[in-house]
Amino acid sequence: MDSRTVALIRTTFKAVAAEDGGPEKLARSFYAILFTDYPHVRDFFPAAMDSQRDRLVKAISYALDRLEEPDKLLPFLAQLGRDHRKYGVQPAHYAAVATALKNAVKVFAGTEMWTDEVDRAWDEGLQIISDTMIGAAEKETTPSVWTGTVIERREVLRNLVVVRLQLDQPMRYAAGQYLSVQVPSRPRMWRYLSPAVPANANGEIEFHVRSVLGGWVSSAIVGQTVVGDQWLLGSPLGGLGVPRNAKRKMLMVGCGTGIAPLRAQLMSMAMRRTNPKVHLFVGGHHPCDLYDLETLSKLAMANRWLTVTPVSEHDENPWWYPEPEEPRTTWPGLEPRVTGQIGKVVASFGAWSDRDVQIVGSPSMVQTTKFRLMAAGTLAKNIRHDPLY
Repeated sequence: MDSRTVALIRTTFKAVAAEDGGPEKLARSFYAILFTDYPHVRDFFPAAMDSQRDRLVKAISYALDRLEEPDKLLPFLAQLGRDHRKYGVQPAHYAAVATALKNAVKVFAGTEMWTDEVDRAWDEGLQIISDTMIGAAEKETTPSVWTGTVIERREVLRNLVVVRLQLDQPMRYAAGQYLSVQVPSRPRMWRYLSPAVPANANGEIEFHVRSVLGGWVSSAIVGQTVVGDQWLLGSPLGGLGVPRNAKRKMLMVGCGTGIAPLRAQLMSMAMRRTNPKVHLFVGGHHPCDLYDLETLSKLAMANRWLTVTPVSEHDENPWWYPEPEEPRTTWPGLEPRVTGQIGKVVASFGAWSDRDVQIVGSPSMVQTTKFRLMAAGTLAKNIRHDPLY
């Protein structure tokens, strides 16, 4: 698209973002129009739409920010297109979604801002998005959905479990990517999880899941998963990963179960002959939240290019955590644990100007850490985090 078309699309969308609660209102308006004009589409969506609305706004914002960066936008759209095969969507459904979205934005923009030129610009932009997603889906030869059978459920904390599954057939994904997952007790409620291990020929996959207050799916996984359950998994998404020919040093920052995609990358890198130096900061609210230090210790001991610094906001564990008779305070190969907020701790080490940076955690943790690093001198272009996870 030319710069004029891009500017028109962004200007009208900014009018939505500028209004108090605008993005949420836009999402509600979009789905209301979509389900009213195309009622058959409702069957593709869950009964509870809160998470779905959040993902819609994130995806739109990410796409609009990269309209002039096709090398970043088109792969992102292609991944979404391959993933959306799990819903059984057809090209006609994309047309319905594009029409509903344009009409929803048009309502917010108002008649004065919404000119014929703006209308044509949105048509062009939405056509590119639809064509890219449809084209990627039609060319894909992998399954539209995988079935995974739970072969192990291990409780790590009262609100955190490790779940291992055996897939019906191996899945190819890059270490660091994430997948959409549906569990039997929550039909049509897909959630994103990152594999904690690299892809393998045996088709085994592992997820680390923590229940979130009010989280329908995470609470169901932690509280109800049993061996023998069958999960559905969509196509891999995301752009995190360390290329085989990477030469720049790496800084990785993970909090809570955000360690999973970083851990998978480190395991994958450990199978290579050479790697750049990596400094990993793994954080949690309490020492017990650093639940995977044993694995990280083994990785650090076996790979001299890896440095691991544990970080916890508090020195003491919560009242409900049963302390072992001989609590372990140190792990071989790991740096001493640091107390503090992880973003602040990482930024206190310097600007990390010689590093490529990956951040994984809750949205608030990612943004806070990113801003602290940038304030310390880290270039924004060197920082990566996934848009939808």
